[in-house]
Amino acid sequence: MLEKAFEGGKKYWAWLFFLGALSAVGVYYYIQQFQFGLGLTGMHRDVSWGLYIGQFTFLVGVAASAVMLVIPYYLHDFKKFGKIVILGEFLAISAVTMCILFIFVDMGQPMRIMNVILHPTPNSVMFWDSVVLSGYLAINALVGWVTLSADRKGVPPPKWIKFFIYLSIPWAVSIHTVTAFLYSGLPARHFWLSAVMAARFLASAFAAGPALLIILALIVRKISKFDPGKEAIQAIGKIVAYAMFANVFLLGLEFFTAFYSGIPGHAASFLYLYVGLEGHSELVPMMWTSTVLAIISLFLLVFPAARKKEGLLAFACLSLFISLWIDKGFGLIIGGFVPNPFEEVHPYWPTMPEALITLGVWAIGFLILSMLYKIAISVRERTAGIEIEH
Repeated sequence: MLEKAFEGGKKYWAWLFFLGALSAVGVYYYIQQFQFGLGLTGMHRDVSWGLYIGQFTFLVGVAASAVMLVIPYYLHDFKKFGKIVILGEFLAISAVTMCILFIFVDMGQPMRIMNVILHPTPNSVMFWDSVVLSGYLAINALVGWVTLSADRKGVPPPKWIKFFIYLSIPWAVSIHTVTAFLYSGLPARHFWLSAVMAARFLASAFAAGPALLIILALIVRKISKFDPGKEAIQAIGKIVAYAMFANVFLLGLEFFTAFYSGIPGHAASFLYLYVGLEGHSELVPMMWTSTVLAIISLFLLVFPAARKKEGLLAFACLSLFISLWIDKGFGLIIGGFVPNPFEEVHPYWPTMPEALITLGVWAIGFLILSMLYKIAISVRERTAGIEIEH
């Protein structure tokens, strides 16, 4: 089936060329960073994790979202997800690949990543994060490829693959839970020291990932003959609405704890992000943009009349995705470092090379996603969406 990824019209190849060009720009600036060091970025002594780790954290959630299709389809026999579940699994492959690449570019000496394999440290959360990420990538690649191959042949998938399908469910939860533990296990960072951090991560994951999947499904329907199904898209819209409500609720709990308790360390990061601190207000416009977009998206998603209009649904999902990208892919990381443990404010802002490397990694991810979706669409168009008993 791989040959299907290299078959397409002018628009398809123009899109791949565009993504390839962005990827090449990112690779060029990464080579500059590799030669010069991480001093090329906006990170410094007080903010040692920046845009790269923010993207990693956000994309782990996008990857984990595939489980929101797997559970209804495979455990509850919700047939409406039969056509779209492969799109979720391939999205997970692309997202995890980007996660690994962002860890790679964030390391000053990327060769040292081999130390995780050569000198494993089971007492380190970072070790377990590498295990669950690589495992989740392998599971989704295996499940996606085997089930799609069976669909192409018009036969049910082999029975042995169900073990890996069921394994992917707790594994999806683990990748975001372990990532949350990287933050909540740091006692010197009040902003991250929260028992609900993992729950917040999962809620935002089950909102942002399916929201992106809805947008992709609508695009797939528009540019191809493959229709993922209107009912499936609407069902995912409900999932997004509930997950976003849970995410906003958990964030509200954090605000209450920070300000009602009166503990300065807990409130300082929120003040820096939302109103500014000691004359520094770099992130205030971004965080309020995130807040406004979250309110708009939640309003549109909660009411069925608005959600059933696919134009409004797409707008709501895009607003939600951008909102959570700002909150989780930028604000969450920087807010944990500012102010520092000495209550000093040393702000961070990414440099142009840092931003272009980030854009390059996203381009690589979407290049992989485009080619995987081309394969899936080609198979689905050939089988005319025939549902195979899984």
